[in-house]
Amino acid sequence: MVIPSIRNFSREAHDHKHYARLDGDWSVAVADVISSTSLVAQGHDREINFIAGAMVAVMTATMGTEETPCACQFGGDGAVALIPPQKTEYAAQILQALAHWAKEDFGIPLRVGMVPVKALDAEGHETFAALHDFGNGNVFGLFLGSGVPTAETWVKADAQWRLDPAPGPLPGLEELSCRWRPVPSGRGTVLCLIIDPVEQGTADQLLSEIERELGTIVPPAKAAPLGNQEQLTVSLPSIHALKTELTTVTGWAKVPRLLRALIGMIVMGVVQWTKDQKIGWLDVAAYKRSLSERSDYRKMAGGVRMILDVSSDEADKIEIMLSRFENQGLIHFGTARSDATVMTCLVGNFAADRHIHFVDGDGLGYWRAATVLKAKLKANV
Repeated sequence: MVIPSIRNFSREAHDHKHYARLDGDWSVAVADVISSTSLVAQGHDREINFIAGAMVAVMTATMGTEETPCACQFGGDGAVALIPPQKTEYAAQILQALAHWAKEDFGIPLRVGMVPVKALDAEGHETFAALHDFGNGNVFGLFLGSGVPTAETWVKADAQWRLDPAPGPLPGLEELSCRWRPVPSGRGTVLCLIIDPVEQGTADQLLSEIERELGTIVPPAKAAPLGNQEQLTVSLPSIHALKTELTTVTGWAKVPRLLRALIGMIVMGVVQWTKDQKIGWLDVAAYKRSLSERSDYRKMAGGVRMILDVSSDEADKIEIMLSRFENQGLIHFGTARSDATVMTCLVGNFAADRHIHFVDGDGLGYWRAATVLKAKLKANV
């Protein structure tokens, strides 16, 4: 089956007709960092983001092709990917190797697993998928229905869906990097939003209505957290940053990886200080614009997930608006505020304009918003 493409998020992302319902022989792959609370307290939030991005990197490299890219989604402290039937066994091996790598190289336990779509269907959880397509092979996965969030819940709660860590190769991991410093909010607050409809059957109209109301407070495109390119600052080649990137390779491969990281930081430094010029094949102005355009600050995972750069007043108004929908029994939501946006980058072929960027609120904003949402649900049980 072919997963369709969406190019206009505001017009198409909430509408099931732009998605394909997954066949039962597909699977949902899940990776989720364990004990995020204690790890964040120890200052490991950037490593957690890096590991979540690694799931997308390896699945993108191994599960898809240029004609049919893999539908993957970064979630801050985890990630999901849709696995076609012919690659189920290989995907399981990749997940096991990913969990082994996270524990061995970072000391961070990663829970991984796969849930067959037919098992989700049997419980009434439909899975719809689309690709947010920016052209040239740059895509993010978008998901509607309760299938993907249910698969995440099952892997976290039930060992029957989990896979044990095991060593193995991780192709594509070398394309992941984290060279940008946290991007300060340009308007005062980085607001992380998770909005889930109570009834999936009415999700299309409801989520569209919520986005329209959100747009009256602040248009999401205007609030894109990387929209102000002057705030982008490349990290100096710190030991910590280089050590993180070197975990993506082993043995003598660390030498060219180190050189690539240093050269990449130099290139990013040139981007930072050059204003609207071309340097060889690198169009600096176009690259800065694409950082914002190709970030996953808006996505669908059964409901809406957003990272927005807003004023404190706008954040208050958004939360009041969402509380109204929640009090009507239509949605559950969680929010978290940060002072900056953090970015993890997946650069396949820089010269060929192949790059996408995963964003989160500083201090694991998505995870904190999810924690708020879970506390609400627990209180209502």
